[in-house]
Order: sequence, then structure tokens, then C-alpha cells
Amino acid sequence: MNSPRWLDADEQRAWRAYLRMQGRLTARLNRELQAGSALSLADYEVLVHLTDNADGRLRPFELERGLQWEQSRLSHHLTRMQRRGLVRREECEEDGRGAFVVISEEGRRAIAAAAPGHVATVRRLFFDGLTPEQVAALERLATDVLARLDDNNPDDDPGPGDGLS
Repeated sequence: MNSPRWLDADEQRAWRAYLRMQGRLTARLNRELQAGSALSLADYEVLVHLTDNADGRLRPFELERGLQWEQSRLSHHLTRMQRRGLVRREECEEDGRGAFVVISEEGRRAIAAAAPGHVATVRRLFFDGLTPEQVAALERLATDVLARLDDNNPDDDPGPGDGLS
């Protein structure tokens, strides 16, 4: 059995700093988004995925894949968003079994109202402190890590699921 390749001191500091940054940044973005719009960061992510699609609708398995959420988490979250009028469910006429998640007019109004403040917060907390070279390095780093994740875990793709059940 091979012994683990432990992180060296520099790697350990970098990894722990990344985890602290990611956790604190996500928590702060969520708090500020909710304070300014009554949307959670999770709501915002769902609405972004829906508005990125021209007709504002996706199959639940497409949302699962895009958000990298488990089916049960997506299902519960969409149920809460449905109750608040942000999304609705539409049956899929092509196959008669599946459904679409569709952004409602209320959801469109909510994300349109929230987006300017959220983008300003992202800029203030993250991008305003970076040079163009750091932004380019960040993109390269993220792209490289994402490519390794794709290469090392092809079964990571969630299968088709209803997501609203």
C-alpha cells in the first residue's frame, strides 16, 4: 500500500487559505444578497441558470448538472422556490413523463432587481482587489482544476431525474 502524498507546508497553507476564503466569501455573498433582495445565493444560482437559457426553462437533470447539486437538494429547493412564486413546473409535452423548471415573471423580477447589487458585491469583495494579471491567473487555475475534475470523475454527471418530486 502506498503512503499518502501529504501536502507540504506551502500547499497546506494555500489549501487552508482557499477553504477559508471560499467559505467566508460564500457566506458573505449569501448574507448581502438576502439583505438586499430576499433571495438566497442558492435561489440566485437557480435563477441564473434558468435565465441563461433563452426560454427560461430547463429540465431538472440539466439544473442538477449545472448546479452540481444532488437531486434531493434540488427538489426541496425548487419546492420552496415554487411556493414563493419564483419558478413553476411545466409538463414536458414531448415525452409526457418529464417536466421543465420554468422561471416565473416574479422570478425574473427578483433576479433583475437583485443582480446589480450582487454584482457590485462580487466586484467589491473579490475583483476590485485583483490586478488583470491575477484575474487571468485565476481563470487559468480554475479552468485547469475543472478540467482535472472532468477527467478524473466522468461518473460525476447526475442522471436524468425529475428534481421536483
